[in-house]
Amino acid sequence: MPCVLVTDFDGTLTGRDFYQIFCERFMPSGIVEIWDRYRADEISHFEAMRRIFAGAAPGEEALLAIARETKLEPTLKSALANLRRAGWDVVVVSAGCGWYIERILRDADVELVVHTNPGSVDAGRLMLRLPTESPFFSADAGVDKAGVVRWVLESERKAAYAGDGFLDLEAALLVPPELRFARADLAAALTQRGERFHPFQRWKEIADKLCEM
Repeated sequence: MPCVLVTDFDGTLTGRDFYQIFCERFMPSGIVEIWDRYRADEISHFEAMRRIFAGAAPGEEALLAIARETKLEPTLKSALANLRRAGWDVVVVSAGCGWYIERILRDADVELVVHTNPGSVDAGRLMLRLPTESPFFSADAGVDKAGVVRWVLESERKAAYAGDGFLDLEAALLVPPELRFARADLAAALTQRGERFHPFQRWKEIADKLCEM
């Protein structure tokens, strides 16, 4: 059975987060209060994201423009082919939204298994909903990233993990250091804990390293 690279999407497979560009461009109302309530454990991460995305109505064309600006790894298609030849499957896990992830991957002519929050554009707003039907459902983030890694490990397959955020920490700690790839907030969190990992700037670096192994 193939090994599995479980990878975050925004800021990992892409150069920038869709969420960051959205906030910079449209400044959703009440964003500071929303994150303050999340940090105080008054609302979940998913609910914070849902409210922020619903806090501005830029319209579908503007949202599609943001999706293009995230800059998906340009060598993704060839990198995936190299990984598959080396015995690696790739699964995407994201606390973002399938509405833009699916479009970004489709525009790149790439097919991947994606576990994320579904959504749609309603009256110009990106509306997220919880993936309650998913086997990896999480009431906090929508998707249990660590649950996906556990599923791989329980099937007696080797798992690698790549991410860039605090929500990736639990999943990253489930795999051995040589199969752990991190940047940005995840790299900082692992460093603070004294945990080893491979730093990266582009997703292609992850694929190249796994193929070398």
